[in-house]
Amino acid sequence: PNMKQKHTKRPNARYVGALVADVHNILINGGIYGYPATRTNTNGKLRLLYESCPMAMIMEQAGGAGSTGSHGRILDVMPTDIHQRVPTFLGSIENVYELDQFHQYYDDEFAQEEEEKKKD
Repeated sequence: PNMKQKHTKRPNARYVGALVADVHNILINGGIYGYPATRTNTNGKLRLLYESCPMAMIMEQAGGAGSTGSHGRILDVMPTDIHQRVPTFLGSIENVYELDQFHQYYDDEFAQEEEEKKKD
């Protein structure tokens, strides 16, 4: 490419399936790691104390962030059980903040819909 062409990196989805390897990839190449809650696993699948918190600590020390999406910063979650699970999102501060805004907007919208259903 000549000097006038933009050097933009096309985003892609990469999933190794091993938390540490995926976080390493995010630290080196950027992006966001997400293991959200699902209908069958409403609290996510990663365990707070020995999966999510250690990786969130590493991400924050590297200048990034760790969030549960709708419940805020991972490192602010007070454990209630040794095997407690949480949705986990790790990445740059900007990416995680944008994802948190997405969760906040759609959680509010969902709550309004549920409230309207209760009234009917």
